[in-house]
Amino acid sequence: MKRLLLILFASGLVWPAAIQADDRHTEYYYPGPVTEEVYGSRAETMPEAERSLRLRFITGFTQEQLNRPYPPPHALFAKGADGEKLLLVATGAGSFENIYHARAVLAQMTAIARGTPLFRDMQVEDVFTFFDLAKMMGFTQITVSDGKSFAHRINIQ
Repeated sequence: MKRLLLILFASGLVWPAAIQADDRHTEYYYPGPVTEEVYGSRAETMPEAERSLRLRFITGFTQEQLNRPYPPPHALFAKGADGEKLLLVATGAGSFENIYHARAVLAQMTAIARGTPLFRDMQVEDVFTFFDLAKMMGFTQITVSDGKSFAHRINIQ
């Protein structure tokens, strides 16, 4: 099965599938069932990618959202023993009405990441995505949810 997934991924096919989420975050932060896909990152995890770096990223992102003159449309937080699981959950109606809205927000996050000095200095701003940034920081998965009817997980390899 793992070999089949690698072949499908290598050929550019996406393999979303319903999974039985066996982590304690399902039904607490987001609803089940969870669909899943694999993202093969082009980035390497940075040597300094520790739990504290991931938590500082979440804190900075959250602070930026809270400084806006309107309520945050979604919450970003880290879970797992080492903060290696990135969760992005809508906080109100209209934020993520479906998986496509969630993917649009992730695409916006890619645009923001590509404008950072980190990506520009590495000269990867036209290649790397937000998923690659997550890999660089040591996140192993990203779960997005509307908080009521769907949850989708991207496993980062």
